[in-house]
Amino acid sequence: MLYQTNNPHGGDIYEKPIRLDYSANTNPFGTPKGVLDAMKEALPLVHHYPDPYCRKLIQAISESEEVPKEYLLCGNGAAELIYSYAEARKPKLAVETAPTFSEYSLSLKRVGCQIERYLLKKENAFELTEDFLDYIEEKKPEVIFLCNPNNPTGKLISISLLEEILKLCKANNMRLFLDECFLDLTQEGISMKKYLKQYPEMFILKAFTKSYGMAGVRLGYGMSSDRELLENMSKTVQPWNVSLPAQAAGIAALKEQEFLKRTKELILKERQWLMEKLKELGFWVCPSSANFLLWQGPVHLDQELKKQGIAVRNCDNYAGLKAGWYRIAVRRHEENIMLIEAIKSVCKKR
Repeated sequence: MLYQTNNPHGGDIYEKPIRLDYSANTNPFGTPKGVLDAMKEALPLVHHYPDPYCRKLIQAISESEEVPKEYLLCGNGAAELIYSYAEARKPKLAVETAPTFSEYSLSLKRVGCQIERYLLKKENAFELTEDFLDYIEEKKPEVIFLCNPNNPTGKLISISLLEEILKLCKANNMRLFLDECFLDLTQEGISMKKYLKQYPEMFILKAFTKSYGMAGVRLGYGMSSDRELLENMSKTVQPWNVSLPAQAAGIAALKEQEFLKRTKELILKERQWLMEKLKELGFWVCPSSANFLLWQGPVHLDQELKKQGIAVRNCDNYAGLKAGWYRIAVRRHEENIMLIEAIKSVCKKR
């Protein structure tokens, strides 16, 4: 639990009544019925401790991802794995892009790591380009943190560039932490998991949060062929960190491939619609491959929308962004209409 600590993220619907939450990038259809049913079925068993080895869940993930069970480590959400990775590695120097997910740098600061940031530029639509290779060759960090697609920009990193980064990592004794938590909700995104055996320097982060609407369950997993790393990460958390209902939910979620297909179809269609409507209002919108959009609008727009019970993600606390930058999730069409109408009403008043 956070205790008197400011740590802004999306999804805080608890302070004030929120009727439309666009601040959290979870599945627009919510949680699949099969997942909810699996958790209900697990409730009579909660007087037992959960399996500390997540045996059935690990087996299900291994079959779904087509990677060896020995490559897998589950955690209490993707965030726990970010922190356990930093604790296990304890790097002195790390590189991340800006903007990107804030928990990377927060986890690194906990272990006294110096952080260098490669600035992504609006004029390049926040694309990660080959210039990044020169940057990491110059900095020679112990760990590189990348998010694919990136949060909050929604930009995918090309496979060819990731391959070159991995080659540099192997040649220079560097590590790559690759966050693929949003990848399953893209149409064209390709996982780097086929390179796990060849590159033990790489750790891939995945989560059930976004794809299956399970943010409140807290379930994530990591993939790496470096068994020593996974052992050391495991030592940083308590043995029963993945609850019994969470394990049941994860196993059920992996069977929901038709649900995931329907979600991706909706996202593709509604993301384009939202982009067009935001552009019609005169806002700059970053082209995205993910289930969210980064755009630039009037300062304090988020506060005006909150008065109407609508939450959007104010991105002014992202390194590399400032006031007036916002991120919104892609949701169902009837909700998206209400969002755009609310933004129009705020702009009209101004």
